[in-house]
Amino acid sequence: MKRVTGIGGIFFKAKDAPALRAWYQKHLGIDVQPWGGAAFTWTDDEGKAYAGSTIWSISSGADGQVPEGQPFTINYRVDDLHALVKVLRDEGCNVLDKVDDSEYGKFGWVIDPEGNKVELWQPPEGQ
Repeated sequence: MKRVTGIGGIFFKAKDAPALRAWYQKHLGIDVQPWGGAAFTWTDDEGKAYAGSTIWSISSGADGQVPEGQPFTINYRVDDLHALVKVLRDEGCNVLDKVDDSEYGKFGWVIDPEGNKVELWQPPEGQ
C-alpha cells in the first residue's frame, strides 16, 4: 500500500501574516493570492502540468490551519486515507479519531513522536 504520495500543502502561522506574505511575494516571487497563499501546480520534466498541486499559505493561525503551539503544519497527500489510518493504528501510532470528509477531500490526523500534529489528505476523486 502506498502511504504518502506527495505534499498537499504547507501552512505557516505568522505574527503579521500580510507583511510576511508580502515579503515572500517581493523577495521570492511567490504569486500570493488574495486568500493568503499560492498553489504550485505539479509538472513533469517538460514543464507540463499533471494531477496535483501543493498549497502554500500564511495565516495568523486563527483559521485553524495550524494547530495551537505549532508554527506550521504540513499536509501530506495520500491515496487511501481510511486504509492508511487503519495501518497507522495497527502500528501503534497516535491517530486522532476524527476523520473529515468534505468537498475538498478526506482529512485525518496523526501525532508524530515529537508531538506534532500531521495532517493526511486524500483529494477528491479525479484530483
